[in-house]
Amino acid sequence: MSWSVPIFRRLLASLRTLPSPRGWLLCLAVSAVTLATMAVIGFATGLYHLTPTQPGLALRLLTVLFVPALGEEIPFRGIMTPGPGESRRPWLAIAVSTTLYTLWHVIEALTFLPAAAPVFLRPDFLLCCAVLGLGCAITRWKTGSLWPAVLLHWALVVVWQTWLGGVSALA
Repeated sequence: MSWSVPIFRRLLASLRTLPSPRGWLLCLAVSAVTLATMAVIGFATGLYHLTPTQPGLALRLLTVLFVPALGEEIPFRGIMTPGPGESRRPWLAIAVSTTLYTLWHVIEALTFLPAAAPVFLRPDFLLCCAVLGLGCAITRWKTGSLWPAVLLHWALVVVWQTWLGGVSALA
């Protein structure tokens, strides 16, 4: 029980905190690097391919906010990733949370999302997951806020599912 109090406090602090203006600029820079890296990987390997706009954008905007954005950011960044000054070894926590986040997609593919397995088990997809996880963890660690990570995760998944062929992973 005693371990749950610090975890709950960390999560609450990450949800209550908003980045400073300088923090938002850092988040923008990290997001740009994350997006560029994922684009290079995804387009070079064929993971991403331009598709006509997939139907259901309004519903997708809402559902992706809850699953996966909040649903994955809360445990992997809100709980597992320290905020500024919380840890003397933040990179270890970031490495662990990023690794577990990436492996989570393998677990999803092998259990309750078997239709996603052909995409979720691809090495390029898992590398993109690791890049996204790292970008989200850095924004959380540097700003203390979970919200930039949620926004980055949400935006990238919406774009992937709507215009880059990601809907086929869920079919």
